[in-house]
Amino acid sequence: MKLCRFGAPGAEKPGLIDHNGDLRDLSAEVADIAAETLSDKSLEILSKLDPMALPKVDGPVRYGPCVAGIGKFMCIGLNYSDHAAETGADIPEHPILFMKATSAVVGPDDDVVMPRGSTHTDWEVELGVVIGSECKYVSEEDALNHVAGYCVINDVSERHFQTKLTGQWTKGKSCDTFGPTGPWLVTRDEVGDVQNLAMHCDVNGKRMQTGNTNTMIFTVAQCISHLSQMFTLHPGDVISTGTPPGVGMGIKPEPVYLKAGDVMELSIEKLGSQRQTVRADD
Repeated sequence: MKLCRFGAPGAEKPGLIDHNGDLRDLSAEVADIAAETLSDKSLEILSKLDPMALPKVDGPVRYGPCVAGIGKFMCIGLNYSDHAAETGADIPEHPILFMKATSAVVGPDDDVVMPRGSTHTDWEVELGVVIGSECKYVSEEDALNHVAGYCVINDVSERHFQTKLTGQWTKGKSCDTFGPTGPWLVTRDEVGDVQNLAMHCDVNGKRMQTGNTNTMIFTVAQCISHLSQMFTLHPGDVISTGTPPGVGMGIKPEPVYLKAGDVMELSIEKLGSQRQTVRADD
C-alpha cells in the first residue's frame, strides 16, 4: 500500500493511493497515519479494504508528511561508500547517528526555508524507514519485521551550522523545513528488496545525485539492529539512512550550495517523488 496524508498543514487527513494512482480518503477508516496505524495488524486491516470503494479526492492537493507525530527522527551519517569517498571521510566502523528535530518535518513539496545567515544549505536524497512495532535488542535477521514501510526524505543540511558552530551535526540538520518527508509511506511488502532501490536528486533540472541503496555501508537491517541495542525503537520513529554522492558540499573544485529560488526534485524507486522550492527566511 501507499499511505499518505493530505490537506492543509496541521489539518491533514489520512489517504491511500489506489492502483490507478488516484488519491482516496481514508479518514472514515483511521484517524491518521500515525503510530497506532503502523502495526502489522492495522496495516493488514487496511490492506483488505477495497480502495475503489473509498471516496476519491479530486483536484490538486497538498501532501503532508506521510507520518504524523514522529517520535524520534534519527539519521545515519556517511552511510554510502561513494558519498564517504567524495567527502574524504573514512568508512565508519559503526553507523554514525545524529538526530534531526521533528519540528523540521514538512510535506514533500513544501518550501525549504534557508535560515537567516545561511550560506551553505545543501541537499541530500535519503531512504526513510518508518518503524511499525516496538523493538529492542533486535537481531539483523528480524529487524525488517519491525518496519511499517519506507519513504523519501530530503535531509536538508546547513553545512556551516553543521560543522563550524561547535557541537553536533544536529545544529545544521534541524532548521525549520529541513525534513521534507513523503509523499507516501510505502509498506514493506510493496517495496520488496529495500537494498536495491535507485535514487536521484536534481537541482534546477540538473542531475546532482545518482545512487542506489545497494551501496549502503550499513544495511537498513543493520542500522535498525544497531540502534535497538542502545534504545527502544517505537512505532512512528523514523530513520533516515544516509545519502549517495553528489551533494553540493562534495562538488569540485568548489562546493555549490542552494540559493533562494532553486528547485530540488528528489525520487526513490517505488517510493515516489518530492519537489521543493528554496526561499530565504524573512
